[in-house]
Amino acid sequence: MTNQSNNFPKLHNAAWPGLVGKGPGSEPPIDLDTMLNLTAAAEVDGIKFDGIDLFLADPHISIDIDDDGIKALADKIHGLGLQVGSLVAPVWVDAGGGSAMDEEKGRPRFLEQVRKACRIGAKLRELGIRPDGAVRIDSAVSVESWAQDPEGNQKKIARTFSKAADIAADHGEILVAEGEVCWGGMHSWRRMSQLLEMVDRKGQFGFQADMAHTLLYLLGANAPEDALLPPDFQWNDESAFDLAYKSLCAALRPWTLDFHVAQNDATVFGSGTHDKTGRHCLPEDPNGKLDIVKYAGFWLRDNQGNLKKKIRHLCWDGCMFPNETLLNPATWNSILSAMIAVRNAHGWQE
Repeated sequence: MTNQSNNFPKLHNAAWPGLVGKGPGSEPPIDLDTMLNLTAAAEVDGIKFDGIDLFLADPHISIDIDDDGIKALADKIHGLGLQVGSLVAPVWVDAGGGSAMDEEKGRPRFLEQVRKACRIGAKLRELGIRPDGAVRIDSAVSVESWAQDPEGNQKKIARTFSKAADIAADHGEILVAEGEVCWGGMHSWRRMSQLLEMVDRKGQFGFQADMAHTLLYLLGANAPEDALLPPDFQWNDESAFDLAYKSLCAALRPWTLDFHVAQNDATVFGSGTHDKTGRHCLPEDPNGKLDIVKYAGFWLRDNQGNLKKKIRHLCWDGCMFPNETLLNPATWNSILSAMIAVRNAHGWQE
């Protein structure tokens, strides 16, 4: 049953597709103003995006932005009729951060980027532009480096994440780790679950579920030992897929604090400096493997089909779409339409 009058979860776009995978070796970045304007202009049956999630990295937003800059940013976004949701902390070495696995030089740099991101998030809350949302992190280390000492390195990452959770708590923020098959220690559903349990800060440190990335968890990309589907899986076997998807969600849904609606064609893709991870596709892509509305419900409802109501806003993640696609206004109406369908099926009224 659908309900067009549902007003939660709020519907957000992401600004980071304008940056992720862009730059040297790829296409030029798309500036923040363009991403904001495209988001604000999208409309389907009188419904518009409620907000946008942000990437705290140049050339969009400097992680070192001052209070005046944050106020100007908030005013700009408010002026477009949008709010701010979750924020991506630039924890990677090439962005000024460091590996969560490196206990000497990497960890302090990683934690400093988390602290700066949490400061920005807290300030945006104070300004009334950010009613909810998390700060997103990952391990900032390759699977190959992690694999040199899996259990030892997992403990090092967990210690870094635990310290990061302390920083977030001090700022009134929550942290979410996005599971992508390219990040060491987070590259399979089992390893991601292990990390969450090792940090053991439910409600303070959780999982950011992205439908494009978690599909690759089922296939065991970069972790064949943890695959929930066989290598020769036939995609028309819906009952087998549902069983595997339920197992995946059973392990990670209790930790999920942030959610990305997305489509995936069951392949990996990388561009620019971004390693290969789950390929994001447009909702209507004929190669897409997900019934978006159905499988979003696996994350947004419990095993008995009851709404969790824990996710206050949904975000669409279109990482590494080509610029031609990103700059086409029709793209955002298509995406907004898919988001509305998810909320109609799995939302509520407040």
